[in-house]
Amino acid sequence: MAVEQIEDLMTFLDASPTAWHAVDILKTQLIARGFSFLAEGEPWKILPGKGYFTIKNGSSLCAFVAPHKAPSKVHLAASHTDSPSLKLKPAAEFYRDSMVLWGLEIYGGPLLTSWLNRDLGIAGRVVIQNQKGDLEEKLIRLDLHPCVIPQLAIHLDPQVNDTGVLLHKQNHLVALASLKLPDENISYLEWLLHQAVGKHAVLASDLFLFPLESASFVGHGREMLASYRIDSLASVHAIWKGLELSAQAADDCLKMAVFWDNEEVGSSTAQGAASPFLMHTLERILLSYGKSREDYFQLLENSLCLSVDLAHAVHPNYPERHDPLHQPVLGKGVVLKSNAKQRYASNARTAAVISRLCQKAHIPLQHFVSRGDMPCGSTIGPIHATLTGMPTVDIGSPQLSMHAARELMACEDHLSMIRLISAFFNRLLA
Repeated sequence: MAVEQIEDLMTFLDASPTAWHAVDILKTQLIARGFSFLAEGEPWKILPGKGYFTIKNGSSLCAFVAPHKAPSKVHLAASHTDSPSLKLKPAAEFYRDSMVLWGLEIYGGPLLTSWLNRDLGIAGRVVIQNQKGDLEEKLIRLDLHPCVIPQLAIHLDPQVNDTGVLLHKQNHLVALASLKLPDENISYLEWLLHQAVGKHAVLASDLFLFPLESASFVGHGREMLASYRIDSLASVHAIWKGLELSAQAADDCLKMAVFWDNEEVGSSTAQGAASPFLMHTLERILLSYGKSREDYFQLLENSLCLSVDLAHAVHPNYPERHDPLHQPVLGKGVVLKSNAKQRYASNARTAAVISRLCQKAHIPLQHFVSRGDMPCGSTIGPIHATLTGMPTVDIGSPQLSMHAARELMACEDHLSMIRLISAFFNRLLA
């Protein structure tokens, strides 16, 4: 079972170069598990004891198991489907010295140097005009013709090993795609898109680069996993598997998972955690049980949200970058994250609930607090807590190389996270 879960994670990572691909895979798996799709623009009919899901923008998804009775509380686990990346500009292609080049925008906060000298594919969604004249969205993945962002040779930058790589975000983040055009009448990018969608008119696109290297095991005992998009598809996978393992309906507890897009750029979009997508979904569920607005407010207060993202493991070469007493270690379990400035949503009340749940389920628990002289990142947790008023706790699996094109985590920590989320969905949390 453990090996199967890790291999399933690796398959999910390899098949999900963008948020749209991840949600498309989740949709397929949810339907196979018996969940029914609810379209936002249509009336909802929710039957007690059944599983449902709804999708926003093709890149955010909310799934839930309706309880047998009207819900009095929610057990909600949330994460995000996007990762730091490089996005092709709308007019990306230009030419210099017989080279076909693509201009790029930075999405989120990637470790830019990790994208150099790698084989990179293109993935995302395009909107075409089909033969009927209608607009149609299609997911694409192009990996047969890689591009690359070449690094300047050390002979032309002799101090680079002492000063580090300094990249100008406009001039140096340019992908080399080809040395010739297969069709002189159209751009190289257009030609590539035609290979994916046919010769339909591509009216608009959201296209990102992604590393072509597959997920792989690291270590003598295959105890670690290296891949792009571990942050935060590992959390998405753990939540889905935890829900799948506990998909039987509860008496009056609504089991819910929500996967957000655009966390890496602030969440303030129609499909981001700062949107009303979750609130609308919760209210429509309550209304389907014939409950009132008063019942809705009570539901929020009696609930608990797990904000599940990755956490910084202590780096073997930079241990001083962690607080001396808060150094999560790879392979030593789930991390509880807290911050005095509320960059994480954990507080004594919600942290105690998770601590006790870990004790009961025999799941190792570590703690993370940033150094006092270093800034702290954030998650969707504070956003959820602010919008819903729902008690929230921030947790995550430890990882190295966060936001790199190739990240690293311990397999055992992922298994611990699945067990914790399954226990969270299965147990009453007093």
